[in-house]
Amino acid sequence: MAHHDLPATPDTVHWGYFDAARAPVLAVASGDTVTVHCLSGEPEDMPPPELGFDILPELTEVHARCERGPGPHFLTGPIDVEGARPGDTLEVRIHEVTVRQNWGWNIIEPLLGTLPEDFPEQRRLHIPIDREAMLCTLPWGRKLPLRPFFGVMGVAPPAAWGRISSVQPRAHGGNIDNKELIAGTTLYLPVWNDGARFSAGDGHGIQGDGEVCLTALEICVSGTVELIVRKDLSLTMPRAETPTHYLTMGMNEDLDDAAKQALRQMIAWIRERTTLSAEDAYTLDR
Repeated sequence: MAHHDLPATPDTVHWGYFDAARAPVLAVASGDTVTVHCLSGEPEDMPPPELGFDILPELTEVHARCERGPGPHFLTGPIDVEGARPGDTLEVRIHEVTVRQNWGWNIIEPLLGTLPEDFPEQRRLHIPIDREAMLCTLPWGRKLPLRPFFGVMGVAPPAAWGRISSVQPRAHGGNIDNKELIAGTTLYLPVWNDGARFSAGDGHGIQGDGEVCLTALEICVSGTVELIVRKDLSLTMPRAETPTHYLTMGMNEDLDDAAKQALRQMIAWIRERTTLSAEDAYTLDR
């Protein structure tokens, strides 16, 4: 199998959207690995020069030359995977995720986040990163170990959806923000278009179980993924595996409906892997 390197440039980055009409920037065979280089931070998120942080030159080029879409994420891709057809599943094995810069950023925005009524003022932090120690240092002195992952991984959505924002995760994946999808885990995405057309971005250095203030520690990352077309597996929603757990996900504005969605997916997965009835799987999935 071949290995490919996909840089983040104005020609390979789409800013803030997914669209089945976007042409692939790389074609690979099923089973190939790709190192995908990704960017983070819109122009207003850049640190002031006096902080002395490194800024990748390609990030400045993307700011200047790329069309700004409805969302804030810089996504590298899409990657066409040979043989993928609608109804298949794209298996994404995440082999490595590395940090590209010596800083990250975090923001509170008025009217956004989980408690906008409690935090009405904007605050943007630029947080130093020690790449060798894999630590970040918060403004009050606390050091946290990094656990980097792609916040956004997805395939091209159904063509009928047209151009959609990168903000909302949907059946194609997208802005999943699942902190468990670190190196050593596998993501499964339903395929909606020929070639699947995989994109990734929105690097996170560390995140809790949700981005309650609006963002995680947003960083530029590079990651190596293995892309495998699964003809034997047909999904309607993303799912994932870690070395210790099976993960299903719900994608809905209503958290109750999202929980129901994830639960139904887990019941189905348990039944695929066992001889249990739906009732037994429902009991087991406590």
